[in-house]
Amino acid sequence: MNRHLFIFGLGFSARVIARAAQDRGWRVSGTTRSGQGDGLDGITIHAFDRDHPLPAQALDGVTHVLSSVPPDHDGDPVLDMAGVALRQLAPAWVGYLSTTGVYGDCQGDWVDEDAPLRPDLDRSRRRVLAEQAWQGSGLPVQVFRLAGIYGPGRSAIDTVRQGRARRIIKPDQVFSRIHVDDIAQVVLASIERPHPGRVYNLCDDDCAPPQDVITHACALLGVEPPPEVEWEQAQASLSPMALSFYADNKRVRNDRIKQELGVRLRYPSYRQGLAAILSA
Repeated sequence: MNRHLFIFGLGFSARVIARAAQDRGWRVSGTTRSGQGDGLDGITIHAFDRDHPLPAQALDGVTHVLSSVPPDHDGDPVLDMAGVALRQLAPAWVGYLSTTGVYGDCQGDWVDEDAPLRPDLDRSRRRVLAEQAWQGSGLPVQVFRLAGIYGPGRSAIDTVRQGRARRIIKPDQVFSRIHVDDIAQVVLASIERPHPGRVYNLCDDDCAPPQDVITHACALLGVEPPPEVEWEQAQASLSPMALSFYADNKRVRNDRIKQELGVRLRYPSYRQGLAAILSA
């Protein structure tokens, strides 16, 4: 079978997925806002956003579709602009990259894919609506809820090296994370074992306080960690985006990707993930 993956939104995670698919012999094409894509050799790229509709021929021969485009205030741009074309295409598999932010603040409790969706941030509320739109689109959609994404160029190693690392202590705060290579692994595993309508949490096995990750990155680099800063003191200096990351507190379960998709995480903890980034 000549398999052709089309990816809406070739951002950080989607680029790794694209390269992994190419390594397996897939034809890959997709979109960026500009229509340009440095480092995306061999991938046909189209400009796409609400002001730049997808060319009619862009989906010719496409068999599988992935969207990593976030919703905006008007809804989901991909469904709004290309939903009719996608339904006419009738792809064998469709994936949508969402976020574990849809669960909202769970005060440190565990959540799985059947937990109620109680988002408390505007961008997470939009994600819930986007998930519902994809699930009601008539397409064979699998939804992937991603925890905090890290990888080469975007990790605690990089933050420490750039002098931007802080160890903010918010009592009982934990985050779940996922290495970008494991995102690619799960998405490709889903393509091999499709379950239309299914939702998957993508995270590793080691939810941990953010300051622990910084401390470990410093140890790997052989540098002194930055001083601890109490949450009450730190809040005034954090951007609204940074504050929002501390608004949700939960532990995310990942049993389903292991049991249904047969995934064995390459980086089950940030410890292995950061070590690999450093060695690379």
